[in-house]
Amino acid sequence: MDITHFILFLAGGISSIATFVLQVNFKQGAVRASALIGVLVGVFVLLFPKLLSPYLTENLPLVCFGASFIGMVSSKVLSNYFLIGISGIIFTIIFLNTSTYFHGFGGGLGSAACIGLLVTLSIPILKKKGALSNGFLQLRRQMRSKSKTKE
Repeated sequence: MDITHFILFLAGGISSIATFVLQVNFKQGAVRASALIGVLVGVFVLLFPKLLSPYLTENLPLVCFGASFIGMVSSKVLSNYFLIGISGIIFTIIFLNTSTYFHGFGGGLGSAACIGLLVTLSIPILKKKGALSNGFLQLRRQMRSKSKTKE
């Protein structure tokens, strides 16, 4: 891993945490907090294009803006700063590995952010033995009870 990828991973984690802090602690709302992070990074890249490599100039705003979508999560769903930062890093991994395949498709940043957040949220479920099968059994019971009530 070279320094540019390390910078992108760091930026992804920090952007998601910063958005969450703006949303929760400073009461800015999810959309405003995400937009603020995107604008700040975009303006930084526009004002100082020679400071960064061309690769970072192109990808840093995308990573920061996409990772800021993770920070839009409700504090009722996830309130651990460490896990929000990990979700930002997972988003960056997904972005770096799929950006060439989805070039020109809309919604790629949001989809990758959603996947990164879902991966982080599923870690406690995967750590428990039998949790997945119990959840499947409960879903099956609910479907059966709904079909019996319709009859």
